[in-house]
Amino acid sequence: MEINHKTAAILVMGVGVIVAGAYGLGKKQSETGELAVNAVATAPSGADASNPAGQPVEQSVNPPADAAHAGIPPAQGPEGKAVEEDGARFTHFRVGNKNVKAMYTEGNVLWVATSGGVLRYDTASDNYKLYDVTSGLLSNGVFYVGRVGGRLAAGTYGGGLSLLDERSGKWTNYNIPQGLGDAFVYDVLQTRDGDIWIATWSGVNRVRGGALDDRSKWELHTVESTKGGLPNDWVYGLAEGKNGELWLATEGGLARFAKGKWQNWNHAKGLGAPYEKVKKDIAFNNDPSKQSSHHAMQKQEMGLSEVNVAYNPNYIIALEVDNDGVVWAGTWGGGLARFDGAKWTNYTTVEGLPGNHVFMLHKDPKGRIWIGTNNGVTWQEGGRFKVMTTADGLFSNTVFSMVTGPDGSLWMGSFGGVAHIHPSK
Repeated sequence: MEINHKTAAILVMGVGVIVAGAYGLGKKQSETGELAVNAVATAPSGADASNPAGQPVEQSVNPPADAAHAGIPPAQGPEGKAVEEDGARFTHFRVGNKNVKAMYTEGNVLWVATSGGVLRYDTASDNYKLYDVTSGLLSNGVFYVGRVGGRLAAGTYGGGLSLLDERSGKWTNYNIPQGLGDAFVYDVLQTRDGDIWIATWSGVNRVRGGALDDRSKWELHTVESTKGGLPNDWVYGLAEGKNGELWLATEGGLARFAKGKWQNWNHAKGLGAPYEKVKKDIAFNNDPSKQSSHHAMQKQEMGLSEVNVAYNPNYIIALEVDNDGVVWAGTWGGGLARFDGAKWTNYTTVEGLPGNHVFMLHKDPKGRIWIGTNNGVTWQEGGRFKVMTTADGLFSNTVFSMVTGPDGSLWMGSFGGVAHIHPSK
């Protein structure tokens, strides 16, 4: 698929939260330049630029105003239904002062996980519905949205795992009493053998056979229980390998669970670029180690106590496994890491990556890996990184989530909204 256009209309359909809590639609039109893009993407979880995995130490879902979010306009008020003009290629969906952490699409329906609840948007009818604490979620901060055992699932920031009965509109909540390691859920994965894995900031749960309502099927794996096989209890991402092995992104490096055994890799073993290589291109000064003793200890253990910017190559924010079984890891300032099972290769701005903070990784239906950074979205083509930014139509250069619709259209989530790139006709 190739998308080419000139002077295409940009429609801004506001999905901003008004003070009273209602959602409204608005529109705005402007001109764009030419954009050429080949196949496009789907995606996992994300976070905000200053707090990439939403560390609980912040206890906040709204990121501070910083360079990464400068210039993002507020949500638009109701202006009636927007009508797309012929030839338009971009639509911007605004979600107000909120982050789009993850997205999931099925048929005409797009589910959008934000720091203000889960939005169900019917792209065919323009109908939308917000699910938040007023409708049964235990937390408005949502890091994961997808299908688990056939049910729509939301992994929340402080409210555990919630599954929706779409007929009744009621949520079933799974939390610590049911066996969950912690109320902060960052990712959920149902593997080919039927097990459900749940990433939390206090280890990873395994629910054998996906039997969420059977307490005896719940397991919790931590640094202590695995004798260090899991390098850190803060688990942010999950991916299933080519041969059924489980890969885990943590704050202490990459872990693999296969045939009942654990193995891990960190910066000392090749994960992430060294500080000397990336220090000129570190985008953020708000270092998590200045906010948390947990992160400060991590840096001390790595010998990075004197580094006062946002850099920790052990801190994996995004994770994906490609069709060849190669593992891709997005790090906090250490660039993009590629692991083929024996050797690490690290990509940074030196190699053409647009930014060294990698917030999102996604494998599209054609097997291409898309990389969301602090400075645009990129993918490899012909051995080079191709880059898309706001100049090409993105809502923001900081991209946390991505999904491909069944029609081949591309959705990219950022702080404040989503850019929808329509397929060529």
